[in-house]
Amino acid sequence: MSKILIVEDELAISKVLQAYLKKANFETDIALDGETALEKFDQMNPALVLLDVMLPGRDGWHVLKEIRKKSDCPVIMLTALSDVNYRLDGLNNGADDYIAKPFIGDEVIARVRAVLRRYEKGDQHIKQFGQLQIDLEAHRVSLFQREIELTPRDLALLLFLSENPNKTFTREQLIEHVWGWDYDGSDRAVDLSIKRLRKALGDWPVTEGEIKTLRGVGYQLSVQK
Repeated sequence: MSKILIVEDELAISKVLQAYLKKANFETDIALDGETALEKFDQMNPALVLLDVMLPGRDGWHVLKEIRKKSDCPVIMLTALSDVNYRLDGLNNGADDYIAKPFIGDEVIARVRAVLRRYEKGDQHIKQFGQLQIDLEAHRVSLFQREIELTPRDLALLLFLSENPNKTFTREQLIEHVWGWDYDGSDRAVDLSIKRLRKALGDWPVTEGEIKTLRGVGYQLSVQK
């Protein structure tokens, strides 16, 4: 179930949006100001943000800017302002779509689904687990938008685990898939590679994911869905 963060200072509008989204089988949370929005964004790791422009404290432009510093999560701007320049400002600053108030609930759902489809289709080679981003095509790993240097073997292991999140693999299976069937070294190489990966990903919040050991079974990249 995709998570949607609703950032709107008018509680009545937030509740209406929440009702429509829940009916469409989305999980939701609400933030009534910019500061709370940024806090909940980090905690929730949403699939999409509905972001009002006019907010108390930090306005929607500021929130969008802060989100774009650390994530490419889709953002749809909400505003009562009808001037086309505001729409262009939003799109030029990283927004994915724009909905003017007053809006129809069904239109919001349609826009949300369309943006999510575009995002998922365009980034199938990108695995995003909170602040950890893994580019399967470019073979690049970044955490908090800082690239992480890994050995070729450690990188190959992380890429494989990221393609199979929350699935457990034995040492033997990892050897077969990552090291190759003709590898004749010790299976302890897997343990050492896992140890190096954990060190490299030491700043990754455990609330978003971790490389987990299941005693007597194997390893998995355990992530929050």
